[in-house]
Amino acid sequence: MTEYGPGQGPGPKPVSESDLADVLAGQVFGVLATNKRNGHPHVTTVAYGWDPAERVARISTTDGRAKVRQLHHDPRAALHVSTPDHMTFAVAEGTVELSDVSTEPGDATGLELLAMSPGFADPADERLFLEQMVKDRRLVIRLKVDRLYGTVLAD
Repeated sequence: MTEYGPGQGPGPKPVSESDLADVLAGQVFGVLATNKRNGHPHVTTVAYGWDPAERVARISTTDGRAKVRQLHHDPRAALHVSTPDHMTFAVAEGTVELSDVSTEPGDATGLELLAMSPGFADPADERLFLEQMVKDRRLVIRLKVDRLYGTVLAD
């Protein structure tokens, strides 16, 4: 077993886009940073789903949240995701597209939200989910990633 002194230990390795995408794919919670009108950042913990083929992180939220208002004003955002020990992380920067608010069970937004869920064995539960999305005034934040950076520690 290798022992490390203070400030020693496994260091960062050269990071590829694939390494960073793996970090995004391996987690479900991250911190979304948006821009307030006064220029200061607004950060909030979110659950997200990563689509590596489209390079899109999808986040379910409700209409009227501060992040939604801020993204209407300035669609630039970043998602910070780390491993449980916080030593490996990825930041996904890009421009956000906001879906319409779900207004009818089974509409396009509701179906997109359903696709983000783990799924339901009982069709009645799926119907209840879609109805709840309307009641919650849910929408999808789609962060279209154009820059990935971060650190992945060597084993």
